[in-house]
Amino acid sequence: PFMRAIMEAQFPAPGRTINIKTFLPGSGTEVMELCRPSDSRLEHVDFECLFSCLSLRLLLRVFSSLLLERRVIFTADKLSTLSQCCHAVVALLYPFVWQHTYIPVLPSAMLDIVCTPTPFIVGLLSSSLAQLNELPLEEVRLKALDDEDSILPSKLQSALENVLERRRELANDRGADSINTGHLSTVVSEAFVRFFVELVGHYPLFITAEREDGYSSSSSSSPASCAFQREGFRKAIPSKTVRRFLEVFMETQMFGWFIQERELHRQALRGLFEVRVQEYLDSINENEHRRVNRFLKGLGNRMKFLSKR
Repeated sequence: PFMRAIMEAQFPAPGRTINIKTFLPGSGTEVMELCRPSDSRLEHVDFECLFSCLSLRLLLRVFSSLLLERRVIFTADKLSTLSQCCHAVVALLYPFVWQHTYIPVLPSAMLDIVCTPTPFIVGLLSSSLAQLNELPLEEVRLKALDDEDSILPSKLQSALENVLERRRELANDRGADSINTGHLSTVVSEAFVRFFVELVGHYPLFITAEREDGYSSSSSSSPASCAFQREGFRKAIPSKTVRRFLEVFMETQMFGWFIQERELHRQALRGLFEVRVQEYLDSINENEHRRVNRFLKGLGNRMKFLSKR
């Protein structure tokens, strides 16, 4: 009866909820509320599992390591915890995509993979730690490096920490006692999306189209190949800490793929990040002299609309 009720119900639009009535022997008729996440990227992501396993400070150090494309090994006692945390931390990188080895649950028979000198994200059951410690890991640093606490721009990191510390408050559905997991995931995802918007949201201004007449244009309607103006993009940010971060981040394969996709498919990309970028560009056009941190300042207040939808 439950499956039949689901199949007969209308498939909900992103962010919408449907109520399913079903009869369960011994319990009578029950009504179940099913909510489809507003962003399909988050349908199988559990950020709260990540927060329950890592402190906020440690999570941001791991986040920094991934942005620098280093080697990260997650360990857990349970298979479900391991895979959920790995999937969640990768989801935090949106709109960027991890370009290297990614194995959420690494079989013990393939443990030698962690000896490779290339970047990776792997999950390892705690039962394999003894075997891991016997491997030659000279090329793999299991502890965070000093720069992972300082590479992120300090003001943006503080704003991000503020929102993440208040995530449950922001996800609370109009003051209800229970917190919707979908809202919580949306709040966390939105915080990191806006973090990246503040860092690289001005990129469309520096993807120019080389036209047949020899002139360049930043207009997306120009029927020509596009090229990214790297140096102009970096120097456009007045904040020294942001420029310092971009100097390192722009050398990663994640950033290279991000730009390449937008050079090739500029008009076709219409995801959540592109929506937030356009909002950001509209805001800085109103006052070009207040660019840095303008979008993230007071982010918590701006995100309250999430719990009212």
